[in-house]
Amino acid sequence: MKTAIVIGATGLIGQHLLNQLLTDPTFSKVVAITRKPIQYNSKKIVNHVVDFNKLPSYSAQFNGNVLFSCLGTTKKQAGSIENQRIVDVGYQYQAAKMAAKNGVAHYVLVSSSGANKNANSAYFKMKGELENMVKPLSFQRISILQPSLLLGERNQFRLGEVLSSYLLPIICKLPFLKRYRPIEGAQVAKKMISLSKQQGEQCEIYSLDELFNT
Repeated sequence: MKTAIVIGATGLIGQHLLNQLLTDPTFSKVVAITRKPIQYNSKKIVNHVVDFNKLPSYSAQFNGNVLFSCLGTTKKQAGSIENQRIVDVGYQYQAAKMAAKNGVAHYVLVSSSGANKNANSAYFKMKGELENMVKPLSFQRISILQPSLLLGERNQFRLGEVLSSYLLPIICKLPFLKRYRPIEGAQVAKKMISLSKQQGEQCEIYSLDELFNT
């Protein structure tokens, strides 16, 4: 039986991930590390509420078999690209570092299609930089998922994503745009759990097409 650690548990993928982990017999304990308390009707969930600005103080909470990282924000929510970078790169890297130091074997990271440290887009650049930063950490195995636009119900309304969720599935029927097609948050969560139960290489990157095959 395994212990899962989840950061980003209140986001679109994170919520699906928690729900799926609850019914998965492979995991006997799920440690959800969040900024605000979450309510779940299960003794399987252990919720640690932390101050992400003081994340190193909570190193002891990052103990388990697998770290599932779905943490992320938007420029609008954060207020600026600089603040978004604190969450999407700073918090993410700090959490991964502590988990690796504590002997967590497997790290499963949700990145993004288009992630590239040399990208012109600040968002894709952040995602690419984080991927490069975590690869040298001492996990036995690292799995990086690169989804495109995520579909599903969110706690916060995002007009751009709502419009894209209607338009992109139609536009992406064109062969050269297929790699940008949207994917359900639940399907990404399912792939994360599936990977945690399989053997794999020391560092694996799963592009959008591979995420549709669970």
